[in-house]
Amino acid sequence: MDRGFATNAFLTAVADTPAAFLARLTATRKPPMLRRLPDGSFLSLIGPVPVRIVECEITIATAAGRRTGVYRLATSLLDHRRYPAFDLVKLYHERWEVESAYFAIKKSMLGRRVLRARTMPGIAQEVYALLSNYQIIRIAIADAAHARPDLDPDRASFSIALQAARDQIIQAANVLAGTIIDLVGTIGRAVLDQLLPARRQA
Repeated sequence: MDRGFATNAFLTAVADTPAAFLARLTATRKPPMLRRLPDGSFLSLIGPVPVRIVECEITIATAAGRRTGVYRLATSLLDHRRYPAFDLVKLYHERWEVESAYFAIKKSMLGRRVLRARTMPGIAQEVYALLSNYQIIRIAIADAAHARPDLDPDRASFSIALQAARDQIIQAANVLAGTIIDLVGTIGRAVLDQLLPARRQA
């Protein structure tokens, strides 16, 4: 989870369930080091919860330039042999994928427009429609990626899939399904024909 959710109360509540957590801490939170572990992480406490702290230096490159900062992650996975620090850093990097989902909905699907509804039921209906359509497009992308076991699904473009879906609706092409189910389909073929470049390693 991101740093905005890593409050003492919330982490304590999660720790009381069978779930484990991996959360980024704000820069101002510096839990005490109780014991340093061989992988560079250390044991600590957040409120009453025993945690392991992983500190890592991450460089973010954007069109505006490069920025390097220290990220401090807290986890309830205390066994450094079973859950090495580097694996946890890579796992947290995958959490950023949710930001891509928000971007796909807000910019690609909505074009940065606000919802049109002015009532709570109408807003709920629009949100569910957006999420349903988003999920359908992601299923089409997943089916296409599954057809190519060597393919990293991160190379599949949501924008390409969305445009292909829009074209299908506007042109009403192949609206009658045949007897053979094509899991890749027109949307999937468009995605596979226009793959994104391979991502840099975290």
